[in-house]
Amino acid sequence: QVQLVESGGGLVQPGGSLRLSCEASGFTFSRYTMNWYRQGPGKERELVAGITSSGITNYAHAVKDRFAISRDNAKNTVYLQMNSLKPEDTAVYYCFAKGEIYRPPYTYWGQGTQVTVSS
Repeated sequence: QVQLVESGGGLVQPGGSLRLSCEASGFTFSRYTMNWYRQGPGKERELVAGITSSGITNYAHAVKDRFAISRDNAKNTVYLQMNSLKPEDTAVYYCFAKGEIYRPPYTYWGQGTQVTVSS
């Protein structure tokens, strides 16, 4: 069955760094756009970053120049490197896969990993 398993979350001080990983299984990872979303306390879920199958990336304005998304198709894994973390980055971070071939696309969500930025 399809699985997206996030890891790498935790507690970090402001200005620190974390690297999130999302390992996929059960579908053809290389044919999917992979995204990271987050949902902070009392907030709606929002797109943080995305990377297409061909490696084109996009970022939310709030994280541009601080976060970097990458993928390793050989490992079926997408990463989110988060630097210069701020308290407002505190959220549950979710991995989201969206197929690029069929319409409507197949989509899958991970279970989320908590990131807390606090001193």
